[in-house]
Amino acid sequence: MSIALLYERSENDENGIKLTAEKLGVPLTYLPFRKIALAIHKNDYTVKTKGKDYTNIVKDISVVLNRAQSKNRRLYASHTLELFGKKVINNSQIEFTCYSKLRTLLHFWKEGIPIPKTVYVPCDPYDTTKSGTRISNEADIADLLENEIDSAEGIVIKPDAGTHGNKIVLSKNREQLITNIQETMPSITNPVGIIAQELIRKWFYDLRIIVFKEKGKAPVCHSVALARAGFKDFRTNTYLGNLVFDAELPLHIRNLSVKCGKALGKEHEAWVFALDAMINVGENKTADEAQLKTELNKAAKAFKAVQKVKADETRLQDFPTWNSKLEAAFHKFMNTQPYAKIKNVIEESIDKNQKGVVFHEANSCPEFWEQTRLIAGINVAVPLIKSAQSMI
Repeated sequence: MSIALLYERSENDENGIKLTAEKLGVPLTYLPFRKIALAIHKNDYTVKTKGKDYTNIVKDISVVLNRAQSKNRRLYASHTLELFGKKVINNSQIEFTCYSKLRTLLHFWKEGIPIPKTVYVPCDPYDTTKSGTRISNEADIADLLENEIDSAEGIVIKPDAGTHGNKIVLSKNREQLITNIQETMPSITNPVGIIAQELIRKWFYDLRIIVFKEKGKAPVCHSVALARAGFKDFRTNTYLGNLVFDAELPLHIRNLSVKCGKALGKEHEAWVFALDAMINVGENKTADEAQLKTELNKAAKAFKAVQKVKADETRLQDFPTWNSKLEAAFHKFMNTQPYAKIKNVIEESIDKNQKGVVFHEANSCPEFWEQTRLIAGINVAVPLIKSAQSMI
């Protein structure tokens, strides 16, 4: 019986998992999940591409690392493989929960974990009657949101299944709120209705925290978070041009993170999550913002060397050599003075305001090989592989 790595395309994370498995001496079977035909008939099934029959390979698999990047494809993969009798990291129930921001937050709320105040209105901006008449719902939805969320700081609207900060918008007044509601149409990332949250005054950073569990062992929270930082946007996602720093987590936040993992993992024996959290800093800032922006500008210049390596397409032909260059570039960036100064500000702010932490999302298939591994110091491939081994 073997461990399989299921993927759509072999990107950096998947190549990193392969490289890590080689170093750990763990054999992996590779299972593509894109141009593949899954056939079910009578009491059997087949799994084939145009050029290869994977049926016997799949039948020999014991545990699958589900790394399909599409949330929908990942959910189909986990559910199908479980019905084929395989164990999956993460399983379909976990994928179903993490697919949706609202479902994730409901699980956190149920366990008493701090979250931003969240309002769900299961109504689209407009309806169309059988006669073709359009009924506008924007004003009613806006009223419902403003009655529940203090709009003085602003109201955040986000797609239920969105990623990388896409289509997360801030409404600072009613006119903006109406416009943002109108533009939140039903889609693959927002199937129905409107999800809105209070604006958390998180200052200039948020946190990506890794928690994991192997079968027969207690859940673990990695003690260092990936802090995504910058003043470019109220969204601090790195895809929007923000920088990354490591930040030591106080015990209080680590304990809450483990509680988040348990809330999502439930009775399941093994899992791996990347949690997104914010610190409600408010006015409790620990540094002068003008000086901080100066240091961030300096850090951004130092980070250009990392970006140059990340853009180097030689990774497609010689991943190990490219990876060594990437590690060296990140190491140099982390040893600059601006990096050290900003890291200190973030850690001081976290420590001072740790009771203001709120958790707002969980990722069941996080990207990790570049930033999380090299900044936060955890190669997520290791708990992924060990969790799979524990299930055999």
